Amino acid sequence: MPVGPWPYPLDMAIKPEDVYVIPSPPPSSVESVYLREVVKGFGITFRHMLTSFGQGKTSRTMQYPEQRREDLPLEKGGIHPGNFRAFHRLNKDEAGRVKCVACMMCPTICPAKCIHIVAGESPWEDREKYPVKFEIDELRCIYCGMCEEACPVDAIELTPVYDIVGMTRQEMIFDKEKLLKMYDLTINRKPM
Repeated sequence: MPVGPWPYPLDMAIKPEDVYVIPSPPPSSVESVYLREVVKGFGITFRHMLTSFGQGKTSRTMQYPEQRREDLPLEKGGIHPGNFRAFHRLNKDEAGRVKCVACMMCPTICPAKCIHIVAGESPWEDREKYPVKFEIDELRCIYCGMCEEACPVDAIELTPVYDIVGMTRQEMIFDKEKLLKMYDLTINRKPM
């Protein structure tokens, strides 16, 4: 018995005698010319063109940033901010220090290779290392969340903040200070 790419036999799903072939009706002489369908298509296009100026009933354009998707209900195209992953933040511990212990798990597991850490000897007694330099290239990141899953001390998290703009590539490389500032900005907004 032949086996497919999965460990199931190829002929186990549906027997050939159980398959019903339903032939589609042949097109009529008017339909075979396709003129009526072309005119109907142009009519739909023309109707959408007329109603999409401004904010017509069929317009799906959102007036961003005045309207935001997190303010809309899910049925009308909104997003649930608890499920959204965007820019990173570096968490602080109770003493206000960076929580990261420079274990190098996040740059190791990162598929985009956008996290760069330089570890140094920790000045505190409760850990051996801390990040002297911690950078994330936010333009290169694919926001998969593997860094926060790999972190053993929950030092790095993805926030629901997605509307940060940089005029140069260098502005979108978040260093340790920017990541800690993002923590201060999003301390009340719990990421996922």
